[in-house]
Amino acid sequence: MSHRRPKGTYDVYPGDPSRQEPHERPDLWDRLYDAVRDLFRRYGYAEVRTPVFEEAELFVRSTGETSDIVRKEMFVFRDKGGRELALRPEGTAGVVRAYVEHGLYKLAQPVKMWYFGPMFRHERQQKGRYRQHTQIGAEVLGSDDPLVDVEVIALLYAIHRSAGVRKEVIHLNNLGDVETRRRYVPELRAFLERHRSELDPDSVARIETNPLRTFDSKDPNTRAVLQEAPLIGEYLSEEASAYLKAVREGLEALGIPHVLDERLVRGLDYYTSTVFEAKSPVLGAQDTVGAGGRYNRLVEELGGPDMPGIGFGTGVERILLAAEAGGGESALDAFFVTLTPEARLPALRLAEALRAEGLSCELDYAGRSPKGQFRQADRAGASYAVVLGEEELSGGFCTVRDMESGEERRVSVAEGPEELLRAVAG
Repeated sequence: MSHRRPKGTYDVYPGDPSRQEPHERPDLWDRLYDAVRDLFRRYGYAEVRTPVFEEAELFVRSTGETSDIVRKEMFVFRDKGGRELALRPEGTAGVVRAYVEHGLYKLAQPVKMWYFGPMFRHERQQKGRYRQHTQIGAEVLGSDDPLVDVEVIALLYAIHRSAGVRKEVIHLNNLGDVETRRRYVPELRAFLERHRSELDPDSVARIETNPLRTFDSKDPNTRAVLQEAPLIGEYLSEEASAYLKAVREGLEALGIPHVLDERLVRGLDYYTSTVFEAKSPVLGAQDTVGAGGRYNRLVEELGGPDMPGIGFGTGVERILLAAEAGGGESALDAFFVTLTPEARLPALRLAEALRAEGLSCELDYAGRSPKGQFRQADRAGASYAVVLGEEELSGGFCTVRDMESGEERRVSVAEGPEELLRAVAG
């Protein structure tokens, strides 16, 4: 009897890259993880690792009883002691729980943390969306400085850029403070009541519980109604307006493309103040690559002191899909093509020299013909083919072929690999 992986999951395995989805390729995972870890180090973030399952009540309290996650998407089970547990559907709640449980609020603030791990949601499988997906996330707790918001958004943008995501724009909104919502929510609720018969059932239920969440509806009739709804930007307090202005000025100073999107609310109840989504048109209609926002009441809600927080999450699968669609980086720096048996050891020595400098290299170990080796270089996604044959060995050079343009040039290796390193590293 043969077995297949569960619906909504996938395997990461060594294979033919031309026949694999980007998220199935271990080389792309390794490259992304290394780049992400280095970026977080440069921004001063420490890694945090929390369990893949928590008390189910943690997610009910954090994301909200009416959220789609709690109502439709959580994998919930009882352990042998009768405790109700859930596979984590998102990363923020567990990190905040750890922050409170271990008294990290007693440290010098802010505390900046990052994570990389699997999340679980029982949702309809779509391109780049799975029931088990891997999320990269960051959380900054203990500061409500708008420049922290700018740094967090800049970090998300840098992660996507390093992975090869192109044409990305940050969609930004501010959900206001207590004063803002005191003025705005009654007006929005009254509007929704007038149009109750035109709304989808989920949005009707949210009129009383959290009317802002109606903006998150995917129902076309509801979305048409909301085109005429009052927007929160008209009701922002002076303090909230100044905060939004400071965040936008920071993004402009860093040259990060962004737009104000006053219908952006995000799908979790814990968000306050700044919310944002990173979108890339290369993904088509489902264009969100990552998202996040402020949750200034969540630490207190989960039993800690009154501490502000902000964070983001971005899916590895979505990143790799967007990078591929946008023509991201090559998977391999160089593939060595050997034309004679005598060229194999010199090729291996050169490959080792390039690897020592951080470049990725492969050789043929399957006895392929030169033509077959070039085909393998193409399948492996190599940027360059480095050719060594009888002529190259006797002349002290190698031939470097650009796999995209087909252009070739001779590179001397008589005095060492330095010139080859420059040619391949660009």
